[in-house]
Amino acid sequence: MRRLAASLAATFGRTRLDREFDEELAAHLALLVEENRRRGMEPDEARRRAMIALGGVGPTRELHRDTRGLPLWDTLAQDVRYAFRTLGRERGFFAAAVLIIGLGIGATTAIFSVLDAVLLRPLPFREPERLARVANAATGGLSAVTSRSANLRDWRRRNESFEDLAGYFAFFDYGSYNLVGRGAPERLVGVGVTENFLDLLGVAPELGRNFVHEECVWNGPPAALLTHGLWERRFSSDRAIVGKAITLNGKATVVVGVLPRSFDFASVFSPGSRIDLLTPFPIADETDRWGNTLAVIGRLKPGVTTESAQAELDLINQRLQEADPGRWGLGAVVSPLREHIAGQFRPALIVLGGAVGLVLLIVCANLSNLLLARAASRRKEIAVRSALGAHRGRLVRQTLTESLVLSGCGALLGVLVALAVTRVVSATTAVSIPLLRAAEVNVTALVFTVIVAVATGLLFGSVPALQISGGGEHDALRDANRGSTGGKRRTWIRGALVVSEVALACMLLVGAGLLLRSFLTLLEVDLGFRPEHAIAWRVDAGDRYPKHPDRVVFYERLLNEIRAVPGVESVGMSDTLPLGRNRSWGIAAKGAVYARGEYPNAFPRMVDSGYIETMGIPLVAGRDFSEDDTTDNAKVIIVNETAARRLWPGRDPIGQLAILGDEEEWRVVGIVRDVRHSSLEEEASPEMYMHVRQQEDWGAIDVVIRTTLPVERLAATVRSILRKADPALPTDDVQTLGQIVDRAVSPRRFVVYVIGAFALMAALLASLGIYGVISYAVTQRTQEIGIRMALGASPGNVRRQVITNTLVLASVGVLLGLAGSIALARLMSSLLFGITPADPLTLAVTVATLTLIAGLAGSLPAHRASRTDPIAALRSA
Repeated sequence: MRRLAASLAATFGRTRLDREFDEELAAHLALLVEENRRRGMEPDEARRRAMIALGGVGPTRELHRDTRGLPLWDTLAQDVRYAFRTLGRERGFFAAAVLIIGLGIGATTAIFSVLDAVLLRPLPFREPERLARVANAATGGLSAVTSRSANLRDWRRRNESFEDLAGYFAFFDYGSYNLVGRGAPERLVGVGVTENFLDLLGVAPELGRNFVHEECVWNGPPAALLTHGLWERRFSSDRAIVGKAITLNGKATVVVGVLPRSFDFASVFSPGSRIDLLTPFPIADETDRWGNTLAVIGRLKPGVTTESAQAELDLINQRLQEADPGRWGLGAVVSPLREHIAGQFRPALIVLGGAVGLVLLIVCANLSNLLLARAASRRKEIAVRSALGAHRGRLVRQTLTESLVLSGCGALLGVLVALAVTRVVSATTAVSIPLLRAAEVNVTALVFTVIVAVATGLLFGSVPALQISGGGEHDALRDANRGSTGGKRRTWIRGALVVSEVALACMLLVGAGLLLRSFLTLLEVDLGFRPEHAIAWRVDAGDRYPKHPDRVVFYERLLNEIRAVPGVESVGMSDTLPLGRNRSWGIAAKGAVYARGEYPNAFPRMVDSGYIETMGIPLVAGRDFSEDDTTDNAKVIIVNETAARRLWPGRDPIGQLAILGDEEEWRVVGIVRDVRHSSLEEEASPEMYMHVRQQEDWGAIDVVIRTTLPVERLAATVRSILRKADPALPTDDVQTLGQIVDRAVSPRRFVVYVIGAFALMAALLASLGIYGVISYAVTQRTQEIGIRMALGASPGNVRRQVITNTLVLASVGVLLGLAGSIALARLMSSLLFGITPADPLTLAVTVATLTLIAGLAGSLPAHRASRTDPIAALRSA
């Protein structure tokens, strides 16, 4: 160890030690000269004899260096310096290689950062491996996976598996909080959480405190915890806001604390949405009557598995059901919280990881080709070094060092690329993928980059290193003097590399093509409504008009004023829009008997008489709501086609009675087309529409406007109407229906865009590889082509031969790529929509595209070959 430490000190203190050794050597030489002088020698002779006795200054200094330091490190440092000098003389090659590697490593690091944030990194909570989600066991809307307050209360009391259980109000987006004071009115989104929610996650407020028990009871004093973003944006990071009251929905609400920046509720539990504050959610009989509204989260006790917790909750639920046969909503499905949050995105992200891996392989094949081409021009240099005694291992090491220097420089560029990409990805609000905001180039990503850089350098440098040191120095010197044929032995290797590039590019193009076709097919799905030229305005005046009749009058007056704006075709309102929210209520056909567990559910919407027309939902049978549908008349309902088929199979639903809630009868007056209310991928499910005059259970509403006016122009007019109707109303919560559809398909679009970019990059690299190989082959065959043209071959014949060789090369790659593509497509079948993994159109377009790229890449060398001067070629032979 002492020797190693001394060697390290000598290696890194080279300058100081050299100076000290030179001083010591000079002193020793002076003593020898003086001793020779005392023996009677002349000064010159005395110095010459002293130098001979010392063995020479230079050799002695080198011998000392070899014995004091780390020879391997010194040699490596020499190789690195030599690599930089060599690459510095070829700046064009150096820049091109670093750019290619940088883009490849940058893309790889960026995708790894996303995978790390979404799938690999632990959730940003205390001991996240013990966190579990307890969902309902039913199927359907969000109400089918959420639970009731009473269930949470009973599970807490009876279970032995969980350290604690908490929850948050899953339907938070149906309500809103109007903030007034401290600037313009603003609509805020708040989530109700149970008293122990933050403690269970292990999150402590950055300022202030958590909710106390008195605030978490029914009708407790209003309190709020601000998110860090709202605190910075709206309150200018004012620390004194804690303990003060702000006005939310007309009530003085005390700000009890500010959440830390690291706790991003929306990113984890509700991607794609905005959360501004947390409020207390009481576990009480009043909230239990709301039904399945709680998303339940539990912290398992140490050593308890989700399987054992599942078994215990099943037993508890069975006993609760036996004690109260009429109890509903008692299902429980226990799963790890991370799996619940990000599990559905795992296949898409794994496909992205595989795609970027293919791109990196193409990058390596391309660089190997570049290095092989460069090696041809260095064969004389290598042959001379070999003839002078450099052994093969030394040449291989030097070549690999150059590759590692290139990959290292490319990694530096790649880190910059990854930083830019992850910054854009984490800041986007257009993609609804959980934890995406946490994507960053952290220490783990940098370690991954270093590993990739080393592996990449070794991979693309190994083939040229073995070829360049493969002996044959005499042939190399002879070929170099003749200036031609030495590189022919390497042609097949370069061809094989190009074939592999084309095959990998083919796989990527097929994958991107399948996803793009799926995406386009998805966009062609019948939404059931027309999003074009339609705008939605979220308005919440519930706190201003707590009585239902007053609220209805306010909104109808507001809609009439908007309806009178020139350019507005129709106006309607609904408490929930398609593709944005999710819930389900029980509905039954009067007189029908249902088996246990098969009680029908439907997605409810409270609308007015203008909503169905404004949304462009076709009326299939019966009538739309009318002005006569008031509280004084019989309650009426409109159902969609799916609900009509399931509730009244084989019968005409018009005029039938539906049973809702507490045996309340609603008469069916109309049937409308199905609307995709959850996602575009899922088939339509039963829906029912009730008039806002006859159903009081609604708060905030969306005003839908169909217009021919531009959004900006209409927005100014509607804001003016809203301010006139109520100055305390926020006026900025507007979106087009097209944006709602875009947000619904954002995860799929994200994957399509990224893989599409990888596929284009792969096609470009493959075309460069084909061009390089064909161009190199043409250069090597210049004399042969000249002889053939001297014997009568026409320029057209030469062009056709070169193009044919190019297409043969590409065809082999395409055939191999198609075989791999079919296997790859089967792995990603879960991501496809409306097409098969062996979609003929996608395969045909891919083959045609690669053939065209190969033809274009080979056309330039073919044209150059056809212009070969036979006489000049023969003279150079």
